[in-house]
Amino acid sequence: SDMALNPFSSGTRLRDMIRAIRACKTAAEERAVVRRECAAIRAAISGDGQDLRHRNMAKLMFIHMLGYPTHFGQMECLKLIAAAGYPEKRIGYLGLMLLLDERQEVLMLVTNSLKQDLNHSNQFIVGLALCALGNICSAEMARDLAPEVERLMRSRDANTKKKAALCSVRIVRKVPDLAENFMGLAASLLKEKHHGVLISAVQLCTELCKASKDALEYLRKNCIEGLVRILRDVSNSSYAPEYDVAGISDPFLHIRVLKLMRMLGQGDADCSDYMNDILAQVATKTESNKNAGNAILYECVETIMGIEATSGLRVLAINILGRFLSNRDNNIRYVALNILMRAITVDAQAVQRHRVTILECVKDADASIRKRALDLVYLLVNDTNVKPLTKELVDYLQVADPDFKEDLTAKICSIAEKFSQEKLWYLDQMFKVLSLAGNHVKDDVWHALIVVISNASELQGYSVRSLYTALQAYSEQGSLLRVAVWCIGEYGEMLVNNVGMLEAEGPITVTESDAVDAVELGLNRYSPDVTTRSMCLVALLKLSSRFPSMSERIKQIVSQNKENMVLELQQRSIEFGSIIQRHQSIRSSLLERMPVLDEAAYLVKRASATQATIPAYKPAAVTPGGLKLPNGVAKPAAAPLVDLLDLSSDDAPVTSAASATTAPSDFLQDLLGIGGTNLSTAGAPSSASTDILMDLLSMGSSPSQNGLPSPGLSSPALGTKSTIAAPQAVDLLDGLSPSTSVSGLEDTRPSITAFQSATLKITFDIRKQPGKPQETTIHATFTNLTSSNYTDFIFQAAVPKFIQLRLDPASGNIVPANGKGSVTQGFSVTNNQHGQKPLAMRIRMSYKVNGEDRLEQGQVSNFPPGV
Repeated sequence: SDMALNPFSSGTRLRDMIRAIRACKTAAEERAVVRRECAAIRAAISGDGQDLRHRNMAKLMFIHMLGYPTHFGQMECLKLIAAAGYPEKRIGYLGLMLLLDERQEVLMLVTNSLKQDLNHSNQFIVGLALCALGNICSAEMARDLAPEVERLMRSRDANTKKKAALCSVRIVRKVPDLAENFMGLAASLLKEKHHGVLISAVQLCTELCKASKDALEYLRKNCIEGLVRILRDVSNSSYAPEYDVAGISDPFLHIRVLKLMRMLGQGDADCSDYMNDILAQVATKTESNKNAGNAILYECVETIMGIEATSGLRVLAINILGRFLSNRDNNIRYVALNILMRAITVDAQAVQRHRVTILECVKDADASIRKRALDLVYLLVNDTNVKPLTKELVDYLQVADPDFKEDLTAKICSIAEKFSQEKLWYLDQMFKVLSLAGNHVKDDVWHALIVVISNASELQGYSVRSLYTALQAYSEQGSLLRVAVWCIGEYGEMLVNNVGMLEAEGPITVTESDAVDAVELGLNRYSPDVTTRSMCLVALLKLSSRFPSMSERIKQIVSQNKENMVLELQQRSIEFGSIIQRHQSIRSSLLERMPVLDEAAYLVKRASATQATIPAYKPAAVTPGGLKLPNGVAKPAAAPLVDLLDLSSDDAPVTSAASATTAPSDFLQDLLGIGGTNLSTAGAPSSASTDILMDLLSMGSSPSQNGLPSPGLSSPALGTKSTIAAPQAVDLLDGLSPSTSVSGLEDTRPSITAFQSATLKITFDIRKQPGKPQETTIHATFTNLTSSNYTDFIFQAAVPKFIQLRLDPASGNIVPANGKGSVTQGFSVTNNQHGQKPLAMRIRMSYKVNGEDRLEQGQVSNFPPGV
């Protein structure tokens, strides 16, 4: 009667407690109910009430699932497991799996009970023990109870064998050393007829392959025939209602077997050859109108692409993926695109046949499918199909969703840069992209476009006219405006006078006033964008020289920013107005066209700057020859940045690759004079006007007194000038000026062997310049000691922070075999703590031998004293 009056006594039924909890309207009410119920259960535990122990454990499991602490009931689980009856053991083992895990020390107390139950005469109690052991066993329990599990795998009962095999999976994961005990048993279970036993046996074989190489070899020798037989039987079997899923016999067994076959066939030609026929049968006979059939086909394709399959079988697999792309289900299309991205490295020609379907997926309504299809199209592009594919993508750019335009624009620009065989086609594509999605174009892309236009003297007139025309229709596109304004400032007279007309180009009428109007529009429209407005001011300054009749109007436009809140614009406005009004004698020479910029050097700099942003834990490798100039001339790719030294220390090194700067600066900032510019010895005579211009334009600080060249790109196209002493001038080419040297006065030191292994020898010829003890010039010679040529050879070096390092381009990237020639590379180091700390350097060489990547590295510690 007391129990009936108290709704929270230990005698309360589970359903009553659940009903009380669900009736709670707030979280506080629920916590109160759970708190009272837990108090009642604690009282029952302390009172040792055995009759309601199983009911209390059921309540605790429900409370545990709600997220409340139930640790006080763990010992009750052990008492229930130790009971004699099946109902108590069942609730005890269920509580054990829910309330405990392998990290609890209490679990060690249950080992003896598990051992007794594994030897019980009742198969259902044995099953309970196997389930619990397979869910929570620790490494110690696995070692203690593995013999019992092995014995049960030989049982006559199918359910016991199935559960013992699944328990063995947990044991092998916890103690891989026990894998050899289960290899023979796993292979023998593959001969069973019961599908449940077969699936668990296949899963155990899969785990054994992951745990031990010996097990993998054993299963390759003893299981391939059995797996092929299982797959053939299940594929050809008649209708069986207990295994049928949507008209397909046991797709789960299909998939498990295919996954295991993929592991066994990977890297093994004999096993793969034995599987080819059954894989072809599964790929051709499985119906694709049901999801279960598609799952089997997907796994079959994965297996074919993962093993050493024949080319015909791979084409069959790729054709299945092509059918997947036409499926209405988004998930099926997505997984097909995923596999095709991997398949393109195996058989690109077969994937190319489905190019039209893949292009349609780029226009899909699903964002994830669009993105994945775009990545795949990018991989499909080659020299033969680049133009039609680019046209399709540019056409779609007009109607693409704004969220997708950024990815699409980046891919089109990358394709145009990588595969352009002629500059005119490259410029046309870039102008279209700037017009349709200029607000989504990244800065480095339009910077590169400016560099290309600077080099294409025969297309400069065409470029400025095309950009001016596009600007009239798409003035809201920011990147288009920047490039157009730059071109109008540089080539304004070509725009007005129709200079450099192409055959297919029609003349346009643009007056000097129209050109100024276009720049003024950009200046007023993009008021928040300092970069764009700065470019507009520079363009107006240049047009004041190109169009003398417009000087007064330009002066008025420029002067409108004299009181601008942005200091950069205010300073430019005042200085430029001063140039227009007071310094007309130097204006024409000051505002000449920009010198032609080194295209190859800029691309190398851009690649190295991109790599510098990649995290150290994810090194990026640039494929040799992967970078191409927009005019189709290939150039050496930049070496990947690597963490050669411990970057966490105070004396962290700076890495330097061939033709890369140690501290790349923003190219356009130097181009426009935004911020400071690097000063380097250029061999040009100084004059009073130089100082005046520097003051007027704020183009940098005074030249450094120690004569050190600023870090910059060294290009083979720029020869080394020999000069005794030359004053420094403003470097308009962003540090691209040639390095200076004093010929005939170097102090030559003895050569050293910096590195030598069984395959490679490196010698350093060391030279010092008198009066500059901190500077050292080193000439490295790389000699191949093997009988095979080294290709794609890249040398890298790292030094501490107090040392500056600049690498020159290597003489080549192929090191001939047997020492019949060598590759040379020069570099210079500046030890800012000369006399206090010695020169230290780590080096790394990467190359390929018969297409296989090789890597060597070492430390140079034998520099002569005084270096």
